[in-house]
Amino acid sequence: MSAPKDFNDRMLSLGLARVAEQAAIASADYIGRGDEKAADQAAVNAMREQLNKLDIRGTVVIGEGERDEAPMLYIGEEVGAGHGPEVDIALDPLEGTTLTAKDMPNALTVIAMGPRGTMLHAPDVYMDKLAIGPGYPEGVVTLEMSPKERVAALAKAKGCREDEVTVCILERPRHEEMIAEVRATGAAIRLITDGDVAGVMHTADPVTTGIDMYMGSGGAPEGVLAASALKCMGGQIYGRLLFRNDDERKRAEKAGITDLDRVYTRDDMVTDNVIFAATGVTSGSLLPGIKREVGYLTTETILMRSKTGSVRRMVYRNPTR
Repeated sequence: MSAPKDFNDRMLSLGLARVAEQAAIASADYIGRGDEKAADQAAVNAMREQLNKLDIRGTVVIGEGERDEAPMLYIGEEVGAGHGPEVDIALDPLEGTTLTAKDMPNALTVIAMGPRGTMLHAPDVYMDKLAIGPGYPEGVVTLEMSPKERVAALAKAKGCREDEVTVCILERPRHEEMIAEVRATGAAIRLITDGDVAGVMHTADPVTTGIDMYMGSGGAPEGVLAASALKCMGGQIYGRLLFRNDDERKRAEKAGITDLDRVYTRDDMVTDNVIFAATGVTSGSLLPGIKREVGYLTTETILMRSKTGSVRRMVYRNPTR
């Protein structure tokens, strides 16, 4: 599938970077203040305001939740100035609300955009995820493998010992057995408390981040955002939806998903060219956080286009009022 001619990703990309920047700046006053909801709402409001200035006819396919759960940037909400290309938008106005409230590393504002109908409408359920960076044969690791087998396969493909592999895993009770099995191989684990979009993105630049592989379950919407990033940066991600009850299965059916056991690849989740932007709120391995000085806030944004494979870092020094 080729992108519509009016989807000018080069021109739209700078506008998307500003959306991420303004959401981060709006959340700056809540860093370390202990109020997750206020931080998130500030980012949501700013992101929505900026999206409505863009010359797009956008539909939020990955958002803050269903319409009855989220007053703004809900799934299905239409955004943009009402003219221009029809686009799908996946976003997390503040990925890491707890990280922001506690001033912990790796809080980001995240947004991706592609032509209409090119992003998986993932329901708000869990997804079993597995990701590695670029340069490996397709399918070198799979969801069907045990954690131990994944470490062994990746070490072989990388040409190193198993104890030279580092795996990123979300620290949750549900992952205790996985963590124990990975550690039994001798591999190192970097545990993260939140922010698995950043966790997956770490695999795309292992030299900088030290992360070779990501595994574990987290939100399905975040899986689509992570796939958007890897579509630009390179790398593989696999995801399978996980359902705890009939209500979650109905959510999937409502989203148009019929095969509830399907394993989605990166290109299944994002089927065409995509633009991705993320701005650091608190400092982490990928991006520095917001810096304050008298009269100014400085942010850094990573802006990527899958069409060209370009990765641009943009520093924005914004006068405060």
